[in-house]
Amino acid sequence: MSTQPGASRPQTADSATEDLSTTEAAVAADSLEDPELDAAAAGGRIDREAVHQALLGSWPKERLAGRRNAANPVFWRDDSLGMDAHRERVLEQSRKLVETGTPALAYPVKYGGGNTAGGNIAAFEELVLADPSLQIKGGVQWGLFGAAILHLGTEVHHDRWLREVMSLELPGAFAMTETGHGSDVASIGTTATYDPETEEFIIHTPFRGAWKDYLGNAALHGRAATVFAQLITGGVNHGVHCFFVPLRDDDGNFLPGVGGEDDGLKGGLNGIDNGRLHFTNVRIPRDYLLNRYGDVAADGTYSSPIDSPGRRFFTMLGTLVQGRVSLDGASAVAMRAATAIAVTYGNQRRQFAGGDGDEVTLLDYQRHQRRLLPEVARAYAATFAHDELLRKFHEVFQDIADTPENRADLETLAAALKPVATWQALDSLQLAREACGGAGFLAENRLVGLRADMDVYATFEGDNNVLLQLVGKRLLDDHLARLKQDAVRTVASQVGSRAYRGIGLARLGANVGDFGRFGRSVGWLRDPVHQRQLLAARVEEPIGEIAAALARVRNESKQVQRDVFNQQQHKLIMAGRAYGELLQWESFTRALDRFDPASDTHRILTALRDLYGLEVIERDLGWYLMSGRLTVQRARMVSSYLNRLVAKLRPHAQDLVAAYGYEDAHLRAKIATGAEAERQAEAAQYYEQLRASGDAPVHEKTLRSQRDRR
Repeated sequence: MSTQPGASRPQTADSATEDLSTTEAAVAADSLEDPELDAAAAGGRIDREAVHQALLGSWPKERLAGRRNAANPVFWRDDSLGMDAHRERVLEQSRKLVETGTPALAYPVKYGGGNTAGGNIAAFEELVLADPSLQIKGGVQWGLFGAAILHLGTEVHHDRWLREVMSLELPGAFAMTETGHGSDVASIGTTATYDPETEEFIIHTPFRGAWKDYLGNAALHGRAATVFAQLITGGVNHGVHCFFVPLRDDDGNFLPGVGGEDDGLKGGLNGIDNGRLHFTNVRIPRDYLLNRYGDVAADGTYSSPIDSPGRRFFTMLGTLVQGRVSLDGASAVAMRAATAIAVTYGNQRRQFAGGDGDEVTLLDYQRHQRRLLPEVARAYAATFAHDELLRKFHEVFQDIADTPENRADLETLAAALKPVATWQALDSLQLAREACGGAGFLAENRLVGLRADMDVYATFEGDNNVLLQLVGKRLLDDHLARLKQDAVRTVASQVGSRAYRGIGLARLGANVGDFGRFGRSVGWLRDPVHQRQLLAARVEEPIGEIAAALARVRNESKQVQRDVFNQQQHKLIMAGRAYGELLQWESFTRALDRFDPASDTHRILTALRDLYGLEVIERDLGWYLMSGRLTVQRARMVSSYLNRLVAKLRPHAQDLVAAYGYEDAHLRAKIATGAEAERQAEAAQYYEQLRASGDAPVHEKTLRSQRDRR
């Protein structure tokens, strides 16, 4: 277990409160001045190219290739199209995407692929900037349907189907979700019963709730599907397995026993032909079972390299974690796009007269700064965290560090970051839309369209609340394991005892403490050690409280224990979300080490990191006050310092979003092209010339003032 900063000695809740009280006078004396940040704000600037390179992450070549695709008008969304035409356009775009070579990046070289799991997702997620429907349709084809064959099948399946999947000669659907079961995959109703006499599996949906639903490529284009079903042989159910099932003939007609419906118009992503599928005793050959983790012999004997049915199930689903990883990255792309559009517009649009009579730039208003600059900070935090997640994913799926422990960590990290990032993206898009006023509501400025398309990100590849519950359970298991290891028999004394540092997931990167204090002599709130303690306490204390509640009923019936656990569900999910935010803060902190600590870039990005962390803390100030983690006076200082931070970061806002590296062809928002600046310049020139001409009308208020003076 690694030790995090500020965790050199355990603290009890009382000692933590005592420590806060003893430093109250010092903090009160601190005027919250920051000479280094003041100097950077006054004249320094970030090194935009260096920051740009850091934001590109570990696969800059592949990410830039993805951006070139996104900047190509061939792949752009056409807002004038209805659903049917949009679907056909996206299908044709997918075929053209094959020609670029990017869809093949994740596949083995043997089949013409690039053999780079991380590089594939880096390129793929940038397609959000072209059309989210294209990104998701590609994700269905190559990231789900094809990935299921690649990761759950064996060489015979790869040789049979992968080339056609990669070339889109074989469009496919990923048939896991059912109308009656979404996130609870283990309970799906579709069955695959083995018939030893014909050596075939019989795929069947026994009731309406077992229909496969919300499937991309199912309504029109899919010719086959990877179908998840309960494998039954010899009267024994061996749990969920994956099967290759043909759907349609070459003319697009359903094969015998296969049926379905079109899901129709959706709230977004209408370039994808989502639909429902059902099967009535559809027979497929025995070797259409994707049998990497479970096989059935000709006589019906089942075998698996993994004895435990539960571990086998989670191993199979874990191979498909890339969907969650890519959604995390696509959300970071959307956040960057939203903040680039809104900050650019806010830097050009003027509203309401200032003291000198000229109208004020929107971003000069404190409220506008408090709306947009924290979103920029979140975009940076999400970007750096995603790159670390992507590196972990690459290490596992390229067999660099593919261990059960690393796979478990990867699954938990993805389950923590995907919900946080998708919610953040939706919030950023909405805040950016509102910050741009009526202009933000126009489709031509992209914000409403992006938000509509990304709305479903919060529930597919796992409902966010369900995923965070999985994270919370992992945190709780680690907490209980640590207590058991320490031979502690009660958890009550552990509640709020120390920053959460025992989680195995801390292995993701170096300790935050490795970066020291960044050469800054600043107040308590700006100390990264204290920031981390506060963010980590928001994870550990609820987990400790849940453990205590469960300990009190450990000798009760199973039903009582379930009821008590259910009563803790909200707290568990909030702890999972806090953990995802902690991961983002830590990733941002590690990213700071790429820059010279004496540089303006480091100082400004450190302030942006502080803005991210303190804004998260401000959101939960009530909890910090009730838990005794912050005094009232220090809680007030959080908001005061945030106001100061946004004011000091305001001169750098345009540089910070420009460092993303997005061009007009990526954003395609008219209000972010400089058109507003031209309008403002035209208006200013008009009034200047009018005043100079002497023909300017006199305002009624001026006349009244003159009369009153007489």
